[in-house]
Amino acid sequence: MIHEHLHFFHFLGIILGKRITEQAGVVLTLDPKPIEGDWNGAGYHTNYSTLSKKAILNLSLRHSDHISAYGEGNERRLTGKHETANINTFSWGVANHGCLIRVGRDTKKAGKGYLEDRRPASNMDPYTVTGLLA
Repeated sequence: MIHEHLHFFHFLGIILGKRITEQAGVVLTLDPKPIEGDWNGAGYHTNYSTLSKKAILNLSLRHSDHISAYGEGNERRLTGKHETANINTFSWGVANHGCLIRVGRDTKKAGKGYLEDRRPASNMDPYTVTGLLA
């Protein structure tokens, strides 16, 4: 039942967003880089907690599966510039905004907490991303 509610509100948010932007005379897009240029684009960073000490290893082993499901046009955003990492090379780091998986200082210090997956693009499907991280 919760999944159905989340799906409804996700859909409602997009529909309302499109209506509001139409009235304002602009276009709503979830494209990760709708305007080409020297900037970082739009991501959908996803934070999650895990008990597994092998979480980063497991993410690295399935990197290509994740990238292929994390949104169209993501290669235009994950270039290795502007606090992004290269889409083709798995990377992680502590308090590092230039890697694909960021571990916070507090998480590293405490040995527990959350990881930030910086790979998903702004046009990703949140249910697909969550399913891959589960």
